[in-house]
Amino acid sequence: MATDAPPPQKGDPGTGRILPSTEEFVAAQESAEFAELRRAHRSFAFPLTVAFIAWYLVYVLLSNYAGDFMGTKLFGNINVALVLGLAQFLTTFLIAWWYSRYSAAKLDPKAEAIKSRMEGGA
Repeated sequence: MATDAPPPQKGDPGTGRILPSTEEFVAAQESAEFAELRRAHRSFAFPLTVAFIAWYLVYVLLSNYAGDFMGTKLFGNINVALVLGLAQFLTTFLIAWWYSRYSAAKLDPKAEAIKSRMEGGA
């Protein structure tokens, strides 16, 4: 989608910060520091995404093709399908929590270093 808005000015009048030029953004993107940040993010996010999708597909396939197994009562009216379905929610929250801890410990410091270097013009 094209816009008629002019490109941002070199300085941000509200904060007095100097904004990097296009060339500086490209240089930062091609830097080893940025490549390491991308690698650290991808090495965490991609395997967990694949694992969670596989776990979800196993649940769906079991629901469709293993009805007797999924209907097995564990206690009272609680069956395997309900427990595995609730486990889907639990794993979603656990992955989100784990990623936030990983990001705060590993990704955010690297991203902040790149950001401050670009905003500081160093």
